[in-house]
Amino acid sequence: MTLPLPNSHPPPSIQPLLSVRNLAKHFPIKSGLFRRVAGNLRAVDGISFDIASGETLGLVGESGCGKTTAGRAILRLVEPTSGDVTFDGINVLSLNAGAMRAMRRQMQIVFQDPFSSLNPRMTVGATVREGLIIHAIAEGAAADARMRKLLEEVGLRPEYASRYPHEFSGGQRQRIGIARALSVEPRFIVCDEAVSALDVSVQAQVINLMQDLQRDRGLAYLFIAHDLSIVEHIADRVAVMYLGRIVELASREDLYREPVMPYTQALLSAIPIPDPKTRRRRIVLSGDVPSPANPPPGCPFHPRCHHPSRDAACSVIVPPLEEKASGHWVACIKQPPSMVSWESQKEAGGTRQPERHVPMMAPT
Repeated sequence: MTLPLPNSHPPPSIQPLLSVRNLAKHFPIKSGLFRRVAGNLRAVDGISFDIASGETLGLVGESGCGKTTAGRAILRLVEPTSGDVTFDGINVLSLNAGAMRAMRRQMQIVFQDPFSSLNPRMTVGATVREGLIIHAIAEGAAADARMRKLLEEVGLRPEYASRYPHEFSGGQRQRIGIARALSVEPRFIVCDEAVSALDVSVQAQVINLMQDLQRDRGLAYLFIAHDLSIVEHIADRVAVMYLGRIVELASREDLYREPVMPYTQALLSAIPIPDPKTRRRRIVLSGDVPSPANPPPGCPFHPRCHHPSRDAACSVIVPPLEEKASGHWVACIKQPPSMVSWESQKEAGGTRQPERHVPMMAPT
């Protein structure tokens, strides 16, 4: 049983560059001798958000929650099952192959692993030049000059153009990946765990580089990560994913100051504090993350939730993503206010009234 609720999602930002509505990606599960479809793995299960020009939206969550699949579905590196993706007023999912190739000039990606994302048989110069040639941006000496300028812009020497990826460190290879993405002059970049494979000191260098490029070029980022301390440094707004769904979306300041969704509270309580004498009150979740092939009914987080008002209604009602405060969207029927009335919750088996529960997670 699932209580029907009105579809809800955050309203558009002021002139959003990218608008995602009810995006879903389900992978079929095949079994048996004839490989018949026995079910679906719901990697992304109906997410909605906007990103404005020059804005960074952080997308965070545990491994396997669907962050990377969401980023790739937006770029159509994997074809979405349903939903809408609009970029600068153009429906991305309706474009044919030729139009999509032209659109890729505007939408690029920086991959998590800087080594496997680079062709080991191509020099750095050829890698960066490739986009210029494919999109007919520059040729010959003009392409070479532009390639060298891009290498300098990301902090690499122009003479490195004749070297191969294996001759560089991880941080340098990620800079090469950034230069490749910038070569076609995009307006939007998906940063898929772009610094997670790097040392901490190198992470800071790459993050600062990305912020400088954003300021100079007016770039918009979808910054996918699981390290919330890094996201706090770079993001303007943060969306939290759990089991393929966005469960909280707010400005960086609001989300880190007062997380409302119990799952977000648990994530933030796990951020280490760089002081051995200081401890943070940790919220330890029980159980394991459910399988996206067989998600629990109702709220996907209810089997692990620590909210004191959790009851049977949480296992029946699918919580809508609704605005609890100005610009602060949360999917939880037990955190008031909610469009799901107490009467509706009682009809679904609820025995505990909603109450505001924001446990203190300050250092002790």
